[in-house]
Amino acid sequence: MRIIPAIDIIEGKCVRLSKGDYNTKIVYNENPLEVAKQFQDSGIEYVHVVDLDGAKASHIVNYKVLELIAGKTNLKIDFGGGLKSNEDLKIAFESGANQITGGSIAVKNPETFKQWIQYYGSDKIILGADCKDETIAVSGWLEESNERVVPFIKKYQAEGVSYVICTDISKDGMLQGPSFDLYRKIINECHSEHSEESIKLIASGGISEFDELPRLEALGCEGVIIGKAIYENRITLKELECYINNK
Repeated sequence: MRIIPAIDIIEGKCVRLSKGDYNTKIVYNENPLEVAKQFQDSGIEYVHVVDLDGAKASHIVNYKVLELIAGKTNLKIDFGGGLKSNEDLKIAFESGANQITGGSIAVKNPETFKQWIQYYGSDKIILGADCKDETIAVSGWLEESNERVVPFIKKYQAEGVSYVICTDISKDGMLQGPSFDLYRKIINECHSEHSEESIKLIASGGISEFDELPRLEALGCEGVIIGKAIYENRITLKELECYINNK
């Protein structure tokens, strides 16, 4: 299972929110590159960068931070937050993103999102399935949709999506443990009839201690995004380094 630390950006700074609420913002570091370099020095290869200003503005904002991390580290970057147009995507990839995550766009403008999957391929485009009570939420989690999480993922699986990041919003930033039951359900129900592979599910939200990682791996999660637990030192970079090296 891949370890993917999160770097959430507001006004160019590394922050964390609770349950996606912008009023709960805590600034952990004014220099996201410094944070990214610490991750790389611990043997981490992947990072999940979220443009929270972009999520609110519905277009890419913090691409300069992306450019900096991509240019000064060897980390493979998944970038998301407010990517709504072909131009946004072009900027993200030109700024150094290896993959992008589309969430709101997949709900509000499915035709564009399907075009992205076809044009860039399933290795480059990740489906963001962020939900509360199994209902998909959009626009930086400021709005709920009518989409249910499992049918939503299955619909895009049929369009060729293989990577899915699923965040349970009620858990995010709360350090109370991830949604094991939800992930079990998704992995069981989204097994593709057309291939040997199930969906590549990346768990996100609520990770609070190291012991949860082997449990997520045992469920079949392909990756896990860890945010506040690292910044609050609930999971140390040393623990993550040992986990990666023991693979």
